[in-house]
Amino acid sequence: MTPGKLQFAWRAAVGPALARASSVELRGARVVVHMSSPEWAREIERSRPITLQRLRPLLGRDVITRIDLM
Repeated sequence: MTPGKLQFAWRAAVGPALARASSVELRGARVVVHMSSPEWAREIERSRPITLQRLRPLLGRDVITRIDLM
């Protein structure tokens, strides 16, 4: 998994506004999200199930098991 592929999938899953307000990295089978503000973190928290559902087809069901906010 390259950082570029993860960034592309993240942007496709959350949209351009949330993608601009965050950075992501892969740690094992977890996507770790660093948010620019608490307000954006709440948006990711609320949309976590749907975001995970959107990421899995792009990156692989076995690759991504959860999303963690930092």
